[in-house]
Amino acid sequence: VARLSGKSHFASRVGADENGEILLNNLRRNNVSTEFVTVDKRIYTGIALIFTDAKGRNMIAVASGTDAKVSCRDVDKAFRGLGSVSCLLTQLEIPMKTVTYAIRKAKKSGVLTILNPAPYRPLPEDIFQYIDFITPNRVELAALAKVDTVKSLTDIEKASRKLIKKGVGAVIVTLGEEGAYIVSMSLSKKIPSFKIKVVDTVGAGDAFSGGLAYALVNGMDLKDAVQFANAAAAVSCTKYGAQASMPKLSEVRRLLKKG
Repeated sequence: VARLSGKSHFASRVGADENGEILLNNLRRNNVSTEFVTVDKRIYTGIALIFTDAKGRNMIAVASGTDAKVSCRDVDKAFRGLGSVSCLLTQLEIPMKTVTYAIRKAKKSGVLTILNPAPYRPLPEDIFQYIDFITPNRVELAALAKVDTVKSLTDIEKASRKLIKKGVGAVIVTLGEEGAYIVSMSLSKKIPSFKIKVVDTVGAGDAFSGGLAYALVNGMDLKDAVQFANAAAAVSCTKYGAQASMPKLSEVRRLLKKG
């Protein structure tokens, strides 16, 4: 979001170690506010080991560390400090109790809520009604909808409708190089991706989520917002790394113009 020129605050925890220092410095260099990041001296900073193949596909092993210690008190600290919030973007690398607490608190405060349900874990049934937008891939969608597999667009439609019935505002299924598929009460539409030379898919999901949040907060309708998010993800796939591959606004606009 910050790379796209949006105002971004990161609420989390890092350890009092070299990895934590590197992470904080990189966030600050990219204009992400770290005011609500707690330095936890009890445990190491969460890390991920990422393996990629010749086609840019990846496999990730995670040691949660401080990620597992992010608490509801951390959420309260951020909300008190910020006062006014436009959008909450979260995922499932932190404790489920903290995720659901943050989503409920945001929704009840009139804040837009976006959940990237990765890495997949079962969600409490009563949390769906507080989620404005959820962005699963096919595997995550199948698990959330409690179906065996999701392959075709018909499968995506049926599985997504199950989440809509539970109260989700819109389901945006990420399809990798195929783009994304939107399902809401009034819309079912595939938004194609962009033709690019893929070097590394690490961070593509994060770029998509950040692009979606930026676009929605800046008033784009859902179709245009997903197209913008697709472009952000595509740009990230042309670069190596996770944080290093996050796109700039000028790069996304250039790809959108190119089509």
